[in-house]
Amino acid sequence: MTWKTEWKPLLVVLGVFLAFFYLPLGGERFDNAVFEALYLAQDYAREHVLLCLVPAFFIAGAIGVFISQAAVMKYLGPKANKAVAYGVASCSGTILAVCSCTILPLFAGIWRMGAGLGPASAFLYAGPAINILAVILTARILGPGLGLARAIGAIVFSIVIGLLMHFIFRKEEKEKAAQMAAMPEAEVARPLWQNAIYFATMIGVLVFANWGKPGEPTGLWHAIYSAKWVVTSLFSLGFAACLVAWFHVRLWQMGLAALPAVALGLLFPQMPQLAFVAGILGLSMLTSTRGGELGEWFDQSWGFAKQILPLLLFGVLIAGLLLGRPGEEGLIPSAWVAQAVGGNSLLSNFVASFAGAFMYFATLTEVPILQGLIGNGMGQGPALALLLAGPALSLPNMLVIRSVMGTQKTVVFVLLVVVMATISGMIYGTFFG
Repeated sequence: MTWKTEWKPLLVVLGVFLAFFYLPLGGERFDNAVFEALYLAQDYAREHVLLCLVPAFFIAGAIGVFISQAAVMKYLGPKANKAVAYGVASCSGTILAVCSCTILPLFAGIWRMGAGLGPASAFLYAGPAINILAVILTARILGPGLGLARAIGAIVFSIVIGLLMHFIFRKEEKEKAAQMAAMPEAEVARPLWQNAIYFATMIGVLVFANWGKPGEPTGLWHAIYSAKWVVTSLFSLGFAACLVAWFHVRLWQMGLAALPAVALGLLFPQMPQLAFVAGILGLSMLTSTRGGELGEWFDQSWGFAKQILPLLLFGVLIAGLLLGRPGEEGLIPSAWVAQAVGGNSLLSNFVASFAGAFMYFATLTEVPILQGLIGNGMGQGPALALLLAGPALSLPNMLVIRSVMGTQKTVVFVLLVVVMATISGMIYGTFFG
């Protein structure tokens, strides 16, 4: 045996053995943290996988199959017009009412298709942070100042982070641009307007199926929430029409695939998730059993699911073990966090950014969490820092980003997010805190 190569596996085995040997079973905090990890994973599976991630996987797969590489390179590639590329990347998240986990398949899709590191990083950061529903909720509950600062900060810092990522890895970006330029332009199977309508129907399903319940039972947001499944059904109908009209799916095949979803929707209107799942299964059967671009679409979507979902679930378990669910306790006492983010010092802003980067926030949950922290003495600066770091990053995200971009780029991206969020908190707290 050669110890030069075997010492690392030996250390891993010893580390796992010692962890289990000294496992503090029976301790109240440890046992509670284990349950918190399982509860958070359960909430994640119930609230995000079926309605958020599965549609996002199909959209990401569609990006890889139905959007030409030339189009991605034109608008988001390393040599694309910077104003257009960063403008699209930093503001596109306004129409996606999604959390950080759902943005990952979409980011992976445009990255694989040749998007530049800068625009892709800007999209990854700004996607969840610029969520229009979250910005409005922030302004209404935490005050218009924090709401406006969150919106401006998310856009500005996504561009800054993207530009810095491009600058730091400019040598790799030049090589990537040269490789892409040498590739032949792919043939376009259908005009741009058809692809635009097709993607709009899928995004509509994703957005309205996940439309959150507003705090007040009146107003526009509540009206949309009350009709969310009707609107989702209309977008689904438009999506089915696109497949029949432009993707060579026969009408009887579409009817057969959609029949279970329609039947469940009529029989169990109080449980629309059943119809949604049946629709996903019908679409999977329709595409996975075909050849050509539809079969390739399912293969790409399934590839993203295999790559991303296990890492996300593992990361959610770890995040739940360390910090627990919102309002609950993990291994790290929440009182420590609350005490560390009081005032507006550099340390309090850094702690808020760092904690936010490792916590898992489902979309819109960061607002009530911050409301409680502010009530316990959290400063305005650290509140903004957590708002700008938390929704854009989490421990599960880091695991997935590493598998897509590599360790070095992931570390740099995380550091930039934490630094930018800390700086923004310091500035806001100094002038408006």
